[in-house]
Amino acid sequence: MNVEQETESRRLLVLNCHEAWVYQLGGLGYPLDIIIGLKGRHTVGWDVRMRPVPANCRFVSLEEALAWKGRYYCIITHNITDLMDVRERPEPRILVLHCSLQGRIAEERPSVTAEQMKEVVHRYVELVGCHVVASSRFKGESWGFTEDVVTFGVEVDDYLPYSGEVAEGLRICNFVNKRRKILLWDFHEEVFGDIAVRLVGHNPDIAGVSSAANWDELKRLLQSHRFYIHTADPRYEEGYNMASMEAMAAGLAVIGNRHPSSPIVHGVSGFLSDEPGELGDCARLLLADRELAVSMGREAQKVAREHFSLRRFSEGFLRSIETARAKWRGASVRPVEPIRRL
Repeated sequence: MNVEQETESRRLLVLNCHEAWVYQLGGLGYPLDIIIGLKGRHTVGWDVRMRPVPANCRFVSLEEALAWKGRYYCIITHNITDLMDVRERPEPRILVLHCSLQGRIAEERPSVTAEQMKEVVHRYVELVGCHVVASSRFKGESWGFTEDVVTFGVEVDDYLPYSGEVAEGLRICNFVNKRRKILLWDFHEEVFGDIAVRLVGHNPDIAGVSSAANWDELKRLLQSHRFYIHTADPRYEEGYNMASMEAMAAGLAVIGNRHPSSPIVHGVSGFLSDEPGELGDCARLLLADRELAVSMGREAQKVAREHFSLRRFSEGFLRSIETARAKWRGASVRPVEPIRRL
């Protein structure tokens, strides 16, 4: 087998969801098929406002992926619906947990209880011989899957040199009103009600708010704004996400509520407080003192580089793929019966 054949033999299949996360797969060095045209998405194809098209990828429909005569090295899914969609394919598969069980219950308010949802996921995963990867320890523990945790990664060198000349805060978030409880949005509004803050993201129900046109524009916004905001209820979500880690990689100080999993050190790489007045004063301090924002942003960038590197993600997820393949070889996969979609 020559090099080209060897590379092709490691082609991955992933369903199009969480573009910022899927984009990381382009760094694994494997060819990638991305299924687009899925139901329930606010874009039909790949959303270039989130990330550019990943390296070594081609776009396919679900029908084309199911009919392909080749053999995928591994299939990567994001939920039970994805697993059901690809149930006819004969290859190893991974389920990636992107949200906590509690967060999903709070956001979607399903007709089943948290324990029922957890039971369905465990049963289906066992039935199809799937390997589960949690994107954080907190999310894995909430669903009862802690065997394999691979935190997302950012590449500091992908971002522009920080300037911070725009005396405004910045927050990047989609579907804010749907996620108000998870994001502590009432707290956010109380803190920043009279402070200049730019909200960026897909929020069609909020006037004057839109996504960046592309990743280049997003990087310019990160480069120019004075600080970044991340608030989250510790019951439902982590003290960081991909957007806040991007901001740290770009050299922004981060302001938010106190959270046990926050990577921010108060007074060093940003400010944390559960008191709206105190946090508002911290924001005003950064707006008034650009040099302080620059020095705190440097500390935040160090954390992103040392603990959330793209190299660490790639090494971890390559191991996850091999674990999924080993499980698949040893599994006795039974025919999959219909199951309630979550």
